[in-house]
Amino acid sequence: MRFTGLLLLVLWAAPGMAQQPAAYYPEAHWQRKSPAEAGINSYLLKEAIDFAVANEARAPRDQRLGQQRTFGREPHGEAVGPFAERGDQTGVVVHRGYIVAEWGEPSRVDMTHSVTKSFVSAVTGLAFDRGLIKSLGDPVHSYVPALQPHDPKAETSAAVMLTPFDSAHNRRITWNHLLRQTSDWEGTLWGKPDWADRPETNPPHPPARARHAPGAVYKYNDVRVNVLALAALSVWRRPLPEVLKQHIMDVIGASNTWRWTGYDTSWIMLEGKPVQSVSGGGHWGGGMFINAYDMARFGLLTQRRGKWKDRQLLSEQWIAWSLTPTPVQPNYGFMNWYLNTGKRLLPSAPASAFQHVGNGLNAIYVDAENDVVAVVRWIDNAAMDEFVKRMLAALPNR
Repeated sequence: MRFTGLLLLVLWAAPGMAQQPAAYYPEAHWQRKSPAEAGINSYLLKEAIDFAVANEARAPRDQRLGQQRTFGREPHGEAVGPFAERGDQTGVVVHRGYIVAEWGEPSRVDMTHSVTKSFVSAVTGLAFDRGLIKSLGDPVHSYVPALQPHDPKAETSAAVMLTPFDSAHNRRITWNHLLRQTSDWEGTLWGKPDWADRPETNPPHPPARARHAPGAVYKYNDVRVNVLALAALSVWRRPLPEVLKQHIMDVIGASNTWRWTGYDTSWIMLEGKPVQSVSGGGHWGGGMFINAYDMARFGLLTQRRGKWKDRQLLSEQWIAWSLTPTPVQPNYGFMNWYLNTGKRLLPSAPASAFQHVGNGLNAIYVDAENDVVAVVRWIDNAAMDEFVKRMLAALPNR
């Protein structure tokens, strides 16, 4: 038996034996392969892209106008952050790390809306990996002292301190609750009360709102996402865009064209200097403004389980938690890691696939099983599954 094992080892290591090639990671200039070079059916891939282009989202290209037609009807729905007019329907397909297709204006910087939430999750994960957050089961209030709001238009900062976790209910909220949108945080942040975001009653009546124990109920709520961003800022003690740039975006070769903003109202004093707390989406403006290539790099990082070349940027543990279904919302992991649990999100995709999703529709489709990442921007939400179906049909070994 010992001889047989040695023989097998020699045969495995013999010259000419087929071995799995090392995973390719793009440098600053991303390498491309034609569909034919990648073993992809170019005709079927073109059909998928043509389908996407034909199903462009019908919402106004002026993102401020789109906000006014949706969230602008809510109480406190007025915009407080920057908006932009979007470009053409666009996208990028990455197979085994190489760009195999692109269309529209993938280098154009546009709002990415709630894909921003996945960047909030990333900087929170970086804090956890570095021990700045000891446990995701810790109450967040123990990490966030009273903060001093700052009005850039005023000569002095506000005297009233910001204490987002002081109520008895909010003191029970953990990092895990905020990351999974199950906190039911109560209060007002940056002039936006929690009850006014996607109100449950019409007209809303906040005192009558049912209170839920943290972890009991999922509710998609941008005020609470902004609370998480503020908590992460308090932990890092430096602007979150700087953290993201240093520890992720520069390392993965992203451009310097992206920017991450908050609101006109979301400023605090930190270490004696005014700092803007960024938003987790474009509900009231702001959030991440980014191009499709940089979105694809981030998607490739999450597909490769937080690893870039020889560096583990986000821990395997963090990625595993991000991909763990939320008990009360099985299609949601951490902060806009939308899971395909039971193939309910994308019936045509593997159950292991997931997406980083934002309004628009902005989507980063991530599929480790097929080693593909696809960024699709400004596609009709209802058309995304059919695009994925057509794209996967073009890939080799199917």
